[in-house]
Amino acid sequence: MPSTDPVGHHAVIELRQYTLRPGRRDELIDLFDREFVETQEQTGMIVLGQFRDLDDPDRFVWLRGFRDMTVRHRALTAFYGGPVWAEHGPRANATMIASDDVLLLSPLSAETGFTVSPAQRPRGSAAASDRFVSATVWSFPPGKSDGAALIRDGLVPVLRTTGPAPLAVLTTETAHNTFTRLPVRTGENVTAVFTAYADEEAHRRHVAAIQAHPLARDEILPGIGREQASAPRMLRLAPTGRSLIR
Repeated sequence: MPSTDPVGHHAVIELRQYTLRPGRRDELIDLFDREFVETQEQTGMIVLGQFRDLDDPDRFVWLRGFRDMTVRHRALTAFYGGPVWAEHGPRANATMIASDDVLLLSPLSAETGFTVSPAQRPRGSAAASDRFVSATVWSFPPGKSDGAALIRDGLVPVLRTTGPAPLAVLTTETAHNTFTRLPVRTGENVTAVFTAYADEEAHRRHVAAIQAHPLARDEILPGIGREQASAPRMLRLAPTGRSLIR
């Protein structure tokens, strides 16, 4: 049976971004939502969310969670060595150009993990959601924690007072990747903030409110800017019909 544990109990999260062959994203999404959701969860992981990248018609973004690195290794071994991937994996792989843009993450604190549950997932061929999800990924120099602290202690409280609270705030998981069949990006030090909105206009209003907030404008955002290694990346995401995160 699929897991019913709340996702907030899962300490390891993969953010996976796939570059697809032109025009084949909907083919992969249909296959994924039909064949790869419950079957992955039966091995002990949680499929958190599946998304169309609104800025790239050939990019598919998704997240999955695991209780810990030991469970991750066991679950991935079971799934990718099992009959479902043997049957449907070649068709999925045929839609892809690259699938190795993967960040291994964990909640920044005990209170900042995703709290959705598989019991909330739409069943069958559900229509795509009209909602909008943003994911802002800040990159900091390796070994430096000041930027993440500014996001946790400064930016997140402002986000909560100016609009919807973040769904999750994640940071780089530093454990060694023990499932080497699936590579992850190494040498990273990121903090990612995920927030859901009714639509893109609600997101734009929230961004404007943050930028106009005196503390954020004058102290928090400039402070984060001084710490970052490169400009933050904003992912503008449209949940698929069966995405838990929406």
